[in-house]
Amino acid sequence: MGRFEVVGEDAIRNGECTDVYFQRVVKVMEQDGVNPQVTMEVTAASLPDPWAVFCGLDDAINLLEGLPVDVDAMPEGSIFYPNEPVIRISGRYRDFAVYETAILGFLCHASGVATAAAHMKVAAAGRPVYSFGSRRQHPAIAAMIERAAWIGGVDGVSNTAAPEGIPLAGTMPHAFVMCYPTPEDAWLAFAHGAGPDVPRVMLADTFSDEKDEAVRAAACGAEAVRLDTPRSRRGDLRVIVAEVRWELDIHGYPGVKIFLSGGLTRADVAAYHDIVDAFGIGGAIANAPVIDFALDIVELKGRPFAKRGKRSGVKQVYELTDGQRLTLPAQTPAPKDAVPLLIPCVRNGVPVVRPKMEDARERVLSRLQAPALRR
Repeated sequence: MGRFEVVGEDAIRNGECTDVYFQRVVKVMEQDGVNPQVTMEVTAASLPDPWAVFCGLDDAINLLEGLPVDVDAMPEGSIFYPNEPVIRISGRYRDFAVYETAILGFLCHASGVATAAAHMKVAAAGRPVYSFGSRRQHPAIAAMIERAAWIGGVDGVSNTAAPEGIPLAGTMPHAFVMCYPTPEDAWLAFAHGAGPDVPRVMLADTFSDEKDEAVRAAACGAEAVRLDTPRSRRGDLRVIVAEVRWELDIHGYPGVKIFLSGGLTRADVAAYHDIVDAFGIGGAIANAPVIDFALDIVELKGRPFAKRGKRSGVKQVYELTDGQRLTLPAQTPAPKDAVPLLIPCVRNGVPVVRPKMEDARERVLSRLQAPALRR
């Protein structure tokens, strides 16, 4: 361990970040010479919502690279449903047993964040959504949080450690406004001093009524005003936003947009997307429920084999021409014109695909237009 309580990449790669029982049983199996050929599948019996977004595959492939295993998986950014296998691993059990904890951690967490982001985009009905929640998670995983949120469809992220290629977005903290003699001094300083590519979004709720500060910020050159704390006044948030919109319009600032943040839920975004121009989302994305994946043996020594509660046999998930999904035993002939969703990713430890973040994001965004996903 170093200065901070984080686990390094080498420890994860070496299988040292695992549940202790894996180490114990592997030792016993080594003593007994037991190391059967198995196929294991990752599935989720239930989801927080009817559908979810598969994310974290890139890390899983990087972890398994070099091990004597084969991996097949849905492409990153795929939409999946309960009980559909999203990834399968074939090899001798002892060769990858200690990696189960890390594999599930990669997939459960990233898929949860990407899923929350995708559902938030649906709720926003075309309004921009930004990931502002990396501060709600450990900084060591900020890049993962922002990558998963971007794949899930957000329009930008706030953390500077986000992977290259993701646009950064942010406004200003209340502390900035408070460090100047008046809010006007702060807004003008920002308008004059921020870089030319930085949108002039002014925080408009530090001291005074939101509609008052919004109009004053607009007079200082605001392109948009950000409301972050109106809920703390125990008022009706919709009424407050509508008042701000009215006052901006009547004072000659119809082009000044309203940016809403501060503990927003998906229900809030769905409720206010008609009167708000953009949303900053914190914990509702970054602290999203993880996807409760499990990794289970479905084939042992070449024959179907599973514990109770699980379906034995290697499976394939097909997308049919009408958009419906069908999970069948892998040896069953594919339905006519159906598309198999699990594809080869690793063969004997050698990656045959490398997930690309932008491809995964486009895969999500293209599917979010489907009527079935927008309900």
